[in-house]
Amino acid sequence: MSQNNIPPIEVFWSLVNKADKKFSRVRDLPFFVRNRFDLYFQDVFKVYTQLWKFQKDNRQKLVESGLKRWEIAILTREYFKEGASQNLSLARKQLRCLARFMVVCLVCNRREMVPRLLNQLRSTVEECKTNFNEADFKDWKLMIQDLIKFLKADTAFMNMRPLRYSLVLDLHPDSFPVVASVAAKRLRLRDAILCSYQHNEVKFAELILNTYRMLQCLEWEPRGSFYVMPGDEVGGVGSDNAQNVELGPNRIASFPGITDPALPPNPQKAILYRPTIIHFIAVLAMMCEGLPPDGVLLIYLSASGTCGYLGTTLSSDCWASAVNTTETAVETFQSLDLTSNVFPSPKFSHDSPTHGSSQDEGTQRNHEDCLCLGSFEDEGKNFLCPGDLIPFTRKPLFLIVDSENSHTFKAIHGMEKGERTAMLLSPSSPSPAAAGDGIQLPDVNQFTVFLTAPLQAFCMLLGLPGTNIEKETYWMAEKLLSSLFNNWGFILATSDSLDPVWAQVLLDPFLRRFLLRFLFCRAVLALYAPTSGKSEFLPECIPLLPNSLLPSSEISQSAIWQLANVFSGTNHFVFSVEESQKWGTRS
Repeated sequence: MSQNNIPPIEVFWSLVNKADKKFSRVRDLPFFVRNRFDLYFQDVFKVYTQLWKFQKDNRQKLVESGLKRWEIAILTREYFKEGASQNLSLARKQLRCLARFMVVCLVCNRREMVPRLLNQLRSTVEECKTNFNEADFKDWKLMIQDLIKFLKADTAFMNMRPLRYSLVLDLHPDSFPVVASVAAKRLRLRDAILCSYQHNEVKFAELILNTYRMLQCLEWEPRGSFYVMPGDEVGGVGSDNAQNVELGPNRIASFPGITDPALPPNPQKAILYRPTIIHFIAVLAMMCEGLPPDGVLLIYLSASGTCGYLGTTLSSDCWASAVNTTETAVETFQSLDLTSNVFPSPKFSHDSPTHGSSQDEGTQRNHEDCLCLGSFEDEGKNFLCPGDLIPFTRKPLFLIVDSENSHTFKAIHGMEKGERTAMLLSPSSPSPAAAGDGIQLPDVNQFTVFLTAPLQAFCMLLGLPGTNIEKETYWMAEKLLSSLFNNWGFILATSDSLDPVWAQVLLDPFLRRFLLRFLFCRAVLALYAPTSGKSEFLPECIPLLPNSLLPSSEISQSAIWQLANVFSGTNHFVFSVEESQKWGTRS
């Protein structure tokens, strides 16, 4: 029988089975291996494309053959409308479809779809509670609450400016000044590991707000080349092409399906949700193994060091823990050079504290030396120590740690095994927002806010809620801040004292932006009156950056004064008297 004579319903189910088999083959593959399984994913995408096209061309024949619409496809055609009220399995399938759709919309930055999907998910859950046993849908109710909390924290004000790298709002990489250091290599951010664990953290499914914002900052804005200036909008407010969310006096028009072919590929990212340290090291080892010669790996860690957990004493000190976990990972990755003697002699005895104050000291010491990436039920399996990262310093690493224990990772400096590590470390304590203004920083770590949305962090530190800031004022400040960053970037690039560790990543747009925002964060917090002169409120970088951009320099003080002056907030900062008088005269 020729293929043309095969009934459409048989062809449809054949394609469905073929797609399911190929998908099941790739579902369990390690997602953190660079390019190793690209062919598998291409095959899956190809067969699902065939399935989509076939059902589109033969939809009426398939329905006439007895298929239900929910067996064929997607959201807007209400395929789940028939049968979901009587079939519990189908109702759950509809809920999973909506939840996954929302995760995809958040990751792909299609936020205009999320409220619509949330309303549909909420109404569907209410219908299911009426038609079926209400107890079967308690988890879905909690998921809705998580999403509402997520959207409440990730406000419109936090997204006034795209988190992604925009060729319109950010400096084009072709315009970066040439780095003066001739000895520096030119590295590019190729891979990133993003991991966050905080008690009662804001999340939706396994998407944590901290890592979500960092994820977005490591993406190219796909519509950057299709930027629309005021008066040149594609459509009016009520037109199909109108952008739903205004981004300020200048907007980015929505062109569904259009991407900028001139953009380079996004860095590959692995988001780890409450991993064990063994799993974390496994992912880290595989990403290091596949890192290109010109690549640098970013590691973002946002976690608590104290954890509030007092019931378990780790069996050894930080460095011994690193040895144990790394050796376990080596059993799986024998091809990696992880078996050499890479750790210093332990500072403390490997024997577990047995009683009395020694046990308390051991607990306190280990908590001070580690980050907790998960629950506390397994003794020490979720504690990441600085020594755990040392075997991987054979590759270029760019480490960002947002924790009250971030300072412990300075121990890596000088212990590297091939490549010196660049580190941006958060303050030990967050700075309080201006008193009496009734505003708090959002439910993400303050250091992360400065790295992902620096102007918003600055405004909230001054006690300025987004609803009280006029758009013209905000965009004036945004333009000023962009100009300041460009100036600082030029100073770094032309500095003779710039460490090669920073010089080799300064031409990467993502890492360059993090570095400039770190300088801004450090200057703001150093000059902010409630935290001025208090080291626990200041972030640190290793190796050191040029003295010309220290918070005490005229360049830094002038920049912060100008920005604070836009919001009439210079009184919140402590400036040099002579310099502030000079700037006041200029204004």
